[in-house]
Parts: sequence; C-alpha cells; structure tokens
Amino acid sequence: MWKIEDAVELYGIERWGSGYFSFNRNGNLIIRPTKNDTQVIDLKNVVDNLVSKKINFPILFRFPQILESQIKTLNGAFSHSISEFKYNGSYQGIFPMKVNQRKEVIEEIVKSGKKYNMGLEVGTKAELLAAMSFDLSNDALLICNGFKDDEYLHLALNAIKLNNKVVIVIDEFTETKRLLEIAKQLSVKPIIGIRAKLYSKGSGKWAESGGESAKFGLSTTEILECIKIIREYNMLDQLQMLHFHIGSQITEIRRIQKAVKEAARVYAKIKVKHINIKYFNIGGGLGIDYDGSKTSSDASANYTIQEYANNVVYSLKEVCDEENVSHPIILSESGRAISSYHSVLVINIKGNKNGGLNKTVELSGNEPHIITELYDALKEINIKNYVEFYHDALLHREELLSLFNLGEIELEDKSMGEILFWQICGKAVGFAKETQNKSDDFDDLNKLLSKKYIGNFSVFQSVPDFWAIKQLFPIVPVSRNNEKPTEYGTIVDITCDSDGEIDKFVDLKDVKEILELHELNNGSYYLAVLLIGAYQDTIGDYHNLFGSANEAHIIIDESGGWHIKQIVNGDRNCDVLGYAKYNNSYLLAGFESEVNQAVIESGLSKEEAEEIMNNYKNVMKRYTYLDI
Repeated sequence: MWKIEDAVELYGIERWGSGYFSFNRNGNLIIRPTKNDTQVIDLKNVVDNLVSKKINFPILFRFPQILESQIKTLNGAFSHSISEFKYNGSYQGIFPMKVNQRKEVIEEIVKSGKKYNMGLEVGTKAELLAAMSFDLSNDALLICNGFKDDEYLHLALNAIKLNNKVVIVIDEFTETKRLLEIAKQLSVKPIIGIRAKLYSKGSGKWAESGGESAKFGLSTTEILECIKIIREYNMLDQLQMLHFHIGSQITEIRRIQKAVKEAARVYAKIKVKHINIKYFNIGGGLGIDYDGSKTSSDASANYTIQEYANNVVYSLKEVCDEENVSHPIILSESGRAISSYHSVLVINIKGNKNGGLNKTVELSGNEPHIITELYDALKEINIKNYVEFYHDALLHREELLSLFNLGEIELEDKSMGEILFWQICGKAVGFAKETQNKSDDFDDLNKLLSKKYIGNFSVFQSVPDFWAIKQLFPIVPVSRNNEKPTEYGTIVDITCDSDGEIDKFVDLKDVKEILELHELNNGSYYLAVLLIGAYQDTIGDYHNLFGSANEAHIIIDESGGWHIKQIVNGDRNCDVLGYAKYNNSYLLAGFESEVNQAVIESGLSKEEAEEIMNNYKNVMKRYTYLDI
C-alpha cells in the first residue's frame, strides 16, 4: 500500500526542501514559507484558484516570506558563530543583484534585510542604476564590482554624495588611478576595496572562478602597488575592504576554510601596515543542497549554513589572533542561499509520448513470418524466459528493418512489428523489476521505454542552467503524491529544439535519467520545478520567442490563510517580437497590406478579411505559451 511517506522518500523532498516543502495527506505539494507548521500553503489549491481566474500556465510562483526567512537564517547563523567563538567583529550580508535582478525580489530583500543592515552588490552600470533607487539602511553597503569605465566610476561616486555607503572595489589593477583621479575631480572620498586573487579555488561547477587564473582580482604584487598608489593620492584611510571570491556553489567546506585562512593572512599583513581595513568580504559561494545528499557532488554541499558560518568565523579569528590584529566586519555575498528557495515554476503537462505501447495488434493470418514470430513471442514471454525472449526480439527487429529496406514488407507490417517489439520490451522490463535484474541491458531498456511528458514551458527561458550546464533542480508532481507513480519519463518543452528536454533528475545516491511520474488521466497534471530563484530569471533566453512566464506572488498570514499579493503578467507575443526588433505597428501595417491584397486578388470577402485581421491582432496580445 502506497503511503505519503513513500512519496516523501522517493522524491527526497524533505532532504532538499530545507523545511519549506513537503507533501500533505491529500498528496499535494505544500509550502511552509516561514517553516511554521501552522502556516502551510497547499499549492494545488493555489493552482486551482488561478485556473478559475483564467491565469494561463506556466506560472512562476514566488513566496516572498521565504526570502525573509533565509535572510533571518543566514544572519542568525553568523550571530551564533560570533557569540560561540567570541569574535569581536560583526556580520553584514550583501545581496548580489546578478543572482536575481527582478524588482519585486530586490524590494523584498531590501525590506527584510533592513534590520540586519543588509546591502547590495552590483557589477554593471544598469545594476548600479537600479540599486541607487532603493532606500538602504544607513549602515548598509552598496558594493560596486566588475569592470568599470569612467562613466561607471562617476555614477558610483555620485551615489556617495547622496549619503550612500558605497564601496568601490578595484577588481583589476588599471582601475586604481582612474578611480582616484575621478574621485579627486569630484571631491569625493569613496570607500575603496581591493579584490585579492587567491591561490585557493572553490569546488564544483564554478571552481575555475577562483585561483591564479581567475578573471578578476589582484595578485600580491598588484595589491602592494595598488596600496602605494592610493598612498600617493592621500587616500589610504579610505582603503577599508579586502574582497575575494572563489566561485559560486562551493560544494566542499574545506575549500572555504582554506580560502578564508589565505585571505585572512592577506588582511592581517595589510592591517599591520597601519591601514584601516575593516571589512572582510568573503564573496559568494555558500552552496545549496539541490539533491539532498549533503555531499560534495555538483548538485549538493557537504555543509549547512551554520557550519559555513562556523568555519568562516573560526578560521578568520584564528589568523587574526595569531597576527595580533583586530577582527574585521565580515561580509558575504550569499545570493544563491538567499533566493534559491523562493521560486517555484509550475508547468501543465500537455500529454506524453510512449511509442505505441498501448496499441493492440490483431493478426489476420496473412502477415509475414516476422510478424507472427513477434506476436507469438509477446504471448509466450514470462518471468522465466524474458531474458532469452528479449534478446530474440532484438534479432527480430533487425530482420524487420532489413525486410522493409529490401521492399519485402509494407508500412503496415513495419508498424505492427514495431508495436509488438516494444510491447515485448515492456513486458521484459516488468519481469526484470520483479526479479531485481539490474543489468545494463534492462536499465537502458527502461530508459528507452520511458515516456516523454510534454510540458507547456521553455527550458531555455525558465530553467536555462539545466540546458547550459546540466544544473539539477528538484521536480515533483503538484498533486497525486498519495498515488504510486507507475510511469517513468523525461520532461520535454514546447520549443522546436531537441535540447529542450529535462532528462536528469535529483536522487540521493546518483543522478536519475528518468523520473517517476503518474499516468495521465482526464484531469490536469502539473509538475513543479523548485529551487530556481537564483540566476534563472535573468539568464533565461527567448528561444523560439517564448517569453517570461506569468507570476503569482503568494503570502501567508499568521492564521494560516494565504492570499495572492500580486500577479505579474508574462510576456505577450507582441512583447517578444519587440525584443527581436519587430515594430508592432509595422507588423500590423504589413499584414493588413497582405490581407487587402488577398481581397483584391484572391476574392477574399471583407468579412473574412476583418476576421483574419482581428485574429492577428488578438494573438499579438496573447501569452506566448499554449492555451491548454
């Protein structure tokens, strides 16, 4: 008898869900935005509510309270470590805007982070323009990273005149004199940071972001030369931050320990030169456990947020005490940890493909011998002979193809033969499961027999990191988890591209190549893609001109009632055409000319012409995804 606990174990939801996600007794996916068992959102109820409001899928759900919860967790972890290890400094979080630049996300982070003096980090002029519009707390930092031209530096220095606490980080040596010259011209004294290029590297997919070949950062020689130049400009008292970054999603805690110790030694050696360094910015890298394995695999991290904070604080304190220098204010740019959990993409399944396993073959008596042999094999295969019959079926299929290519059998014969072959394979896989036969033959066959579930979404737009780097994201059914899933499948999108398929799934000990799913019935079937709040929103592209998804922002009150805070409409066809530089007025005028020409030359009636024109205009204003 299938129980809800079986679904929890199968999908691993309580291993990677961090207390935010689970299934209820009705089999529905639930969200606890505050990790409180009295404040629970049944996502299927929300989905049904939006269906009744005629909000089309796919829909990206945002849970702003999860952002608040993660900010609280991160600050709490560092507060605990600082107290436990008797660290004499403090901690301030920084949210890097590149992780998720969406206005609604940044607004919530700024609001929730105010009590913790949480700041923002930018890496471009556009991000800086956005960040300058937010009302940060007086002690919050606005950190400027990335490559900088004079216009970027001028803009950042102007932000200081508005009483913003701006830190301009020297990411490459050539920025040093330009920054100091423009600051001198504007009579502004910026807080200056230096990004150190450490020998230490991170681990996982982004390990090459750190180390001696890193894109950003100053070598030891460049740091010393930079300090010399800053001294010449009488700005040494403004050099207040040391920054490093060894890569995103660091999977191994020992890499973090090593980097912090190396950077702490750099900090201490600068500090003893009577330089007023007071901020120690450890950058990003705090990992998310996407697969729930708590290992150093690319989709996981072998540490918790508390263990991360403990290692940073302890390692930094140890070096500072050895060098007899003061403990700096610790900064971290932990964007992935803050934003990953708050977004859930829900896609509706259009249907699936199974290669004709459900079709019935009836023989008339006049079929070629190869068909009768396959038919007899299907009738006679059993748990004792399935291995032999499967291998025989492989030979029969080769013969079937050979006969067809020689012109000796018809299309109808080939069709019957293929159906019979795959039905034999289906039975063989079933017997292999019963006998726990884990040979490669039957593992591979199981994958071949899996169905392709057609999801109304674009991989390239909504989960681009899967397509680009095979980043794993948890995927679960929104409902029916109280039923045992009887099918295996991959998830294909509706783009005209074979790469638009999710065929790798999280698992505790390995990576699944097929996912356990339910047989489709007459009702709607929804899947949720989780932990996509970091990077996916702005990395997503417009392949096939599929645009951004509709959004629903959901919050829950103290009594446990949920409500929709905001609906943000996704892109319409006219929007994405505009991104591709099609002028909508020009399109309408051009199409109207085509219609008028058809009236004149082809006898199209004026009524038909008007209907065609109205249809064109209406579709221009519609959602880019299928209306199903």
